[in-house]
Amino acid sequence: MPMQPHEIEELIRSSFPDATIVVEGDDGVHMAAMVIDESFRGMNRVQQQRAVYAALKGKMDGTQGDLHALALTTKAPD
Repeated sequence: MPMQPHEIEELIRSSFPDATIVVEGDDGVHMAAMVIDESFRGMNRVQQQRAVYAALKGKMDGTQGDLHALALTTKAPD
């Protein structure tokens, strides 16, 4: 079942309550998200993205996942 941007944002926000989060996409399957959070400071990009994928609670797991693709941009605040 396709996911709406607000559903993806809610999942991410559950793990990153103070983050700036922007989710875009209109087909419910191929989406883009930008997550800016202080907790990313000192992490490399792979660690940051793994943390966000973990927040998605399996929604991207394999062919049965609700979300097929998520272009992800992560960083600590400037």
